[in-house]
Amino acid sequence: MPDKDTLRNLLTRKPILVAPGVYDAFTALNASLAGFSTLYVSGGAIAYTRLGRPDVGLVSMSEVAETVSLIRDRVDAHLIVDADTGYGNALNVERTVRTFERAGATAIQIEDQDFPKRCGHLDGKALVPATEMLGKIKAALDARHSRETLVIARTDAVAVEGFDRAVERALAYGEAGADVLFVEAPKAREDLARIVAALGTTIPLMANMVEGGKTPPLSGAELEDIGFALVIFPGGIVRAIAKTMQDYYASLATHGTTEPFRARMFDFNKLNGLIGTPELIARGAAYETPTPPATKVTGRPR
Repeated sequence: MPDKDTLRNLLTRKPILVAPGVYDAFTALNASLAGFSTLYVSGGAIAYTRLGRPDVGLVSMSEVAETVSLIRDRVDAHLIVDADTGYGNALNVERTVRTFERAGATAIQIEDQDFPKRCGHLDGKALVPATEMLGKIKAALDARHSRETLVIARTDAVAVEGFDRAVERALAYGEAGADVLFVEAPKAREDLARIVAALGTTIPLMANMVEGGKTPPLSGAELEDIGFALVIFPGGIVRAIAKTMQDYYASLATHGTTEPFRARMFDFNKLNGLIGTPELIARGAAYETPTPPATKVTGRPR
């Protein structure tokens, strides 16, 4: 019988799937410990934290693949991976899908932006022709090893060609076989409802909540009521950590000690408990004491 907890199956039933953004094994671990079964590996968050740069297409395919591999080694959650444009043409998409799938991706999201690409909530985006994106979707579907590795098709056309054209593109991407459809950066709650009305719910629909972005902030429950199956909060963790980081370093610079900030920190032992240090050391110790070999019985049987 099919696994009822595959990502494909989870997207066909309520409640809406809420996927927080992660960018390394540590954020993935904490999100999993909070109870999330599906995580979104955000290309923007990787750019912010690994490069200290904005989300403008600077992160490479190999850097994302390495990140996914490290996350997969630490958590068992479903991993939705942001593959930007697929890092090139349809042949690049093939390689990206194969690489990300081997690394542990459960779903791979590709978008119809052209270079220079931008975060979906920045201005100045450009698009490839819809026919080129259709080829990329076909390449992604052909390249995946398992049907349970989902292909998410994102269009950024709202900001470039307008809402109606974005819906037309999304419909075409669905007809091409995409498993999930994602219309990026609608500007009003009414537009979110229009997306569902136009696309239906036969193919799961995805929404993106960006704090301070172009789409009004809605809860998972509100988006479920509208008709969405999946919502991501891709960069929220980076914005939370960035604020805490600024406060921490400012306090240390002012006081010359971390003591005034201690109430907002884990101490050494609590952090080690969180990441499983005692368990890991105990498991290592078990390998340091080999089991004595069984005694060999010699002589003739009686």
